[in-house]
Amino acid sequence: MTRVVVVGDLMTDAVARARYPLARASDTPAVVTMHGGGSGANIASWLAVEGAEVAFIGRRGADITGRNRDMELMGYGVDARLVMDPERPTGTCVVLVTHKGERTMLSDPGANAALSPEDLPRDLFSQGGHLHVSGYTLINEGSREAGLAALETARRAGMSISVDCSSSAPLERTGAEPFLEWTQNAKLLFANADQAKVLTGRDDPAAAAKVLTAWFPQVVIKLNDEGALWYTNSRSEPVKAPAEPVERVVDGTGAGDAFTAGFLPAWLEGKPPAESLAAGNRLAAKAIAHLGARPRL
Repeated sequence: MTRVVVVGDLMTDAVARARYPLARASDTPAVVTMHGGGSGANIASWLAVEGAEVAFIGRRGADITGRNRDMELMGYGVDARLVMDPERPTGTCVVLVTHKGERTMLSDPGANAALSPEDLPRDLFSQGGHLHVSGYTLINEGSREAGLAALETARRAGMSISVDCSSSAPLERTGAEPFLEWTQNAKLLFANADQAKVLTGRDDPAAAAKVLTAWFPQVVIKLNDEGALWYTNSRSEPVKAPAEPVERVVDGTGAGDAFTAGFLPAWLEGKPPAESLAAGNRLAAKAIAHLGARPRL
């Protein structure tokens, strides 16, 4: 099985699920939980739990939450290559979930913003492996050089490469043109409909995917409760797969990360796009039925 190396963000998520409409400038009853997060770390965790050989490269603070996240990753079976930052805390994200399920995130990258090219273990970059880079690493100016170095090191080593767009608002602030330029050597791009629109200006996900194949040989667009689609410029129409039914929606935080972790192993094994999409949708449904972003062992 192909070893997957994930370069990305490690966070602690504070998730507040409101029971009623938010009462602005006042109190709203909520259920608040704390657990591991970060798009890159989530993907690595789901990959490991699903049986993949995976290493995660990131940066944490010299604090109790950083130690907990490190031990959590190792407990999942991830080869965690975390550099301890002596000054910055472990990243934190406050996730506000309305009573209707809409999520708004307030992120403090903390130590993630100091990830540097020197933090990349060269022994993980070898021919036959696969590199996945979280878009947050490239969007954040402090960690950008590390993300670019990882992409270039993987390219020189002959690894296959995938990248995700992470989040539409910071992607828009960064700009489509720089992001596409940084990532154009990737073989596979993951985006959701909003992120694809930021990169292309197209409202229709299939049309956006077609435009994006000018930069990437293959593109996957995640469509939330409508499933996902895959497109390559050698086809006239995209391949689509419906979302898996979910009987109990607990929390959609991290479902897109779980989709990526479900899609990648099937894709790396050369499975047909429809099978890879279905595998991603199955794991996304499993994540939605869990409490939070990470798998529960």
